[in-house]
Amino acid sequence: MSKKITALLIFAAFLLTLYAIAPQNAGAQATIVLKYANFPPAPTFPCVQMERWAKEVEKRTAGKVKVQTFPGGTLLPAKNIFDGVIAGTADIGNFAMSYQPGRFPVSEAIDLPIGFNSARAASMALYDLIEKYNPKEFEKVKLLALFTCPPADLMTKTPVKSLKDLKGMELRASGTGAEVLKRLGATPIGMPQSEAPEAIQKGIVKGNVSSMEILKDFNFAAYLPYATEANLFVVTFSVIMNKDKWNALPADVKKIFNDLSREQSEWTGKYVDDHVKESLKWSKEKYNHQLIQLSAADVAEISKVTKPMIDAYIKKVNGMGLPGEQIIKDVYAFKAKYEKIYK
Repeated sequence: MSKKITALLIFAAFLLTLYAIAPQNAGAQATIVLKYANFPPAPTFPCVQMERWAKEVEKRTAGKVKVQTFPGGTLLPAKNIFDGVIAGTADIGNFAMSYQPGRFPVSEAIDLPIGFNSARAASMALYDLIEKYNPKEFEKVKLLALFTCPPADLMTKTPVKSLKDLKGMELRASGTGAEVLKRLGATPIGMPQSEAPEAIQKGIVKGNVSSMEILKDFNFAAYLPYATEANLFVVTFSVIMNKDKWNALPADVKKIFNDLSREQSEWTGKYVDDHVKESLKWSKEKYNHQLIQLSAADVAEISKVTKPMIDAYIKKVNGMGLPGEQIIKDVYAFKAKYEKIYK
């Protein structure tokens, strides 16, 4: 074999080595893989927003960031997500602040019976509230998004046309909802959403208090033929990231995450509001489901009987050194602002 051919073969082998090794190393350096934990089932809106965020991140980073999603508590259960993200079990997590009462005092202001008429308005009020106060409750994590579920309403086996119809009625509820129902004269029965269908069919409870997308998502319309719009309360959620993981991100990726934060919060509110409308339409067409509106007098009565809950919140957070009165003023101001924008 000539020296020239030998040299060409050696050079070719060298190029093949570079081709085999260099792209792998470059890919390992370029691709950032993030684990995202969530607790509800995959079809529900918190997981829909998770998948949308993951796709947007991968698209906007041109594949530089890959997000592995874990719905349904498969990586961390609901009550462990916040601490699990801090510990690094998950890089990102979505959780409900009301699942840990007292730990997120500023966020809790939005969970009160304020009377929000949409998830979009409540989500942006939450976003602005946390942005203004930058509370210590989130100091150990990086916030990526904030949003709420739609307002909780009454879904019942028999029609609730006025607050009088609620007296003594056993209704499935949780968290803030239980206290609200007590003040309205109903009998709240605490249980997870997953247990509600069987409890309703057995007559243990006569209805459910939740946002109305569940009429379709969990087929509640099949055995709760009536819904009464009451706008009782919302449930707040946040998407958080491990601080060390955040600090290790390249500057261009951090900018993409920050730019997506407010957009994602508003997108989620709009998505789930639209999904409620879709669920009501589906329920009407499939089951002739009936939607009832309360009178203005009853709406005013809800505000009146639940005001002590807001007063108690102000007193509690004042005791923590937080400006309770101002926080509530801000909540109502943000509510008015966004309900005017999102008519």
